[in-house]
Amino acid sequence: MATQTRAGRKPYDHAPPPPTHVAVIMDGNGRWAENRGLERLEGHRAGTRNIRRVIQAFAEHGVEYLTLYAFSTENWSRPPDEVDGLWRLLAEAVDREVQDLHANGVRLLHIGRKDRLARPLREAIENAIALTKDNRRITLCVALDYGGRVEIVDAVRRMLAAGIKPDDVTEQAIAAHLDTAGIPDPDLIIRTGGEMRLSNFLLWQTAYSEYYATDTGWPDFSEVEVQQALAAYAQRQRRFGGLDPSRR
Repeated sequence: MATQTRAGRKPYDHAPPPPTHVAVIMDGNGRWAENRGLERLEGHRAGTRNIRRVIQAFAEHGVEYLTLYAFSTENWSRPPDEVDGLWRLLAEAVDREVQDLHANGVRLLHIGRKDRLARPLREAIENAIALTKDNRRITLCVALDYGGRVEIVDAVRRMLAAGIKPDDVTEQAIAAHLDTAGIPDPDLIIRTGGEMRLSNFLLWQTAYSEYYATDTGWPDFSEVEVQQALAAYAQRQRRFGGLDPSRR
């Protein structure tokens, strides 16, 4: 049966069911601003204001986990004033949106390193995590100071510190020591902004994820774009390395 949005549209048929976990590489903020003659930071500002709308859209379609790639370990190479400005915007966004997220059943989690986050942002995230910890409508994982390779290195270090023996190193053991332990692997990766690469995002977890790219920059990624991405996913046949059942 096709789902209905609040606007009465029929985005796509939920057979197969919607993805459990969608992860988004939020790209294109800077180009969005430059194309409008604005400072790059204004693109990031517009991007933070789009987050609530996108969370709501995915939640309405039954997505249980949404991961947003907000700042990578490589983004530290950007100009310091842009990085500092982005930290301020993100802290403001968390403070501004947390009560609405909580009221709408959103649980917030953070993946990535915490020690380098600006203190106001770190405290805002910690407070939001504590406030929303019992919510179950949708889990929002914010990837801040995150890199897939660093995550794997950190997981190995945790395993060594725990005294895990070589013979006990399995895929399951590694997964249990990643930042995403307890979170299902993404079914669908969406990248906005027109690029076609993973950019060091969830490298372990995306082995069999479906990929969807759009030229639309993150600030303009709308409910219609969400519907289009989910419709494309619904047409995929996920085989996880096996054969198409109809060809056996």
